[in-house]
Amino acid sequence: MITNFLLDHSALVPVAILLVALVCAVLGRLFASRRRILWALAGVSLLPVFALTLVPTAHMIDGILCTVQFSVPTPGAVELLANVALFLPPVCFAALASRRPVTMLAAGSALSAVIETLQALVPAIGRACDTNDWLMNTIGAVLGALLAAGTAWLVDRRAQSGSSTGAISS
Repeated sequence: MITNFLLDHSALVPVAILLVALVCAVLGRLFASRRRILWALAGVSLLPVFALTLVPTAHMIDGILCTVQFSVPTPGAVELLANVALFLPPVCFAALASRRPVTMLAAGSALSAVIETLQALVPAIGRACDTNDWLMNTIGAVLGALLAAGTAWLVDRRAQSGSSTGAISS
């Protein structure tokens, strides 16, 4: 159902990615000092990752199947852009919670590689691995890490400017 909607309205997919990024930045700003909430948001945002990548489908795949290809995401490439959007929130929230965007970027890319490996090695789930999925997930992780780094920088800058103005006395 979601896929059909996205295919019918492919022009909305880049807008959806921007909205996802905006929501992540706003929530990251709101909960910048509450790391438990950021970790909870990271965990909740992993649910769609697992649901869309590891929940078995009605299809059965015979043997190991992995497509090796690399494409560039374009506005009309709904599946590619959806894979970008999938990893942006968990990496963003985890990077904000840990204050380690590069580590969380690496973890997000590694998680995507593990998911693709499981899809290849467990034909019973009815999913096929695709290097394009890993690449697009990693691009989403890069965007999430950059967004987290930018959000953290803004939060830190605001905190510094707030403390310096409070120190001025007459």
